[in-house]
Amino acid sequence: MIETWLAELPHGITLSCRGAGARGQPLMLLLHGFPEAAFIWDALMAHFAQPEHGGFRCVAPNLRGFERSSAPAEVAAYKPALMVQDVLALAAAEGVDGRIHALVAHDWGGAFAWAAAHAHPAQVDHLVIINSPHPATFARELQRSPEQQQASAYMNFLARPDAEALLAEDDYRRLWPFFTSMGAGPERFGWLTEAVRQQYRDVWRHGLTGACNLYRVTPLKPPAPGQRGVTDIPQPPPERVRVEVPTLVLWALDDTALRPGLLDGLDAHVPRLTVQRMPGATHWVVHEQPQQVAAHIGAFVTTK
Repeated sequence: MIETWLAELPHGITLSCRGAGARGQPLMLLLHGFPEAAFIWDALMAHFAQPEHGGFRCVAPNLRGFERSSAPAEVAAYKPALMVQDVLALAAAEGVDGRIHALVAHDWGGAFAWAAAHAHPAQVDHLVIINSPHPATFARELQRSPEQQQASAYMNFLARPDAEALLAEDDYRRLWPFFTSMGAGPERFGWLTEAVRQQYRDVWRHGLTGACNLYRVTPLKPPAPGQRGVTDIPQPPPERVRVEVPTLVLWALDDTALRPGLLDGLDAHVPRLTVQRMPGATHWVVHEQPQQVAAHIGAFVTTK
């Protein structure tokens, strides 16, 4: 049974949350990406809440700016440090002594999970990243890899001041291809049923400005024509992005937005690293292969 509630955090932000499992059990916190929402984790939360699969207290917030969570209009309100503050405040409310036994994250959620694990390693026991680039390898590939520059060019569209209005037009006709263009045919996005489409509509109708602000605030995107060069993309100092937490990276190899070169050299920044490559899956692997994702996460968080 998935429960829903509004978590009012001490610093004035409200996160709409979904969850499963008994309070007081080890916390599994799951962070979604763009243009997704907390509901993508429902099957995994129901799985890991069961005693035979760990008996976790599973909580998935809608990130700041998504669904019914607080959605400040200011771009600066979406800086990573503030998003991490939301995550840790939610952990303090839901976890035992604020600890996160497993921090699981996809896409933009991964950006904040990388940051949380770096800044607060004592509070995170296990980190699971699903197709979300580490900031150091992402900056490197944006500087050096024409393939990744081209793959990430869409970020500049989403940073446009009119992006949310364009995305909302004609029943979100510009958003659906984010899902369907990844695969070679309908067999790759058969999960996108009319019922799932309606779940997405129900999220998006609350507004897309917060989601687009993530692309406006980040300096890690390819140069737009005539604006800047690749040398202007900041390379974070190694000491600011090193992650000492035991980390599992699940990487769908057919992700057309995030290329496998992002894995190269990752162990230099994440010394306790396990990488599981997943062929035949795209960026939406949580939808496409939920059983395989659950198996990999379960083996990692219950045996380490």
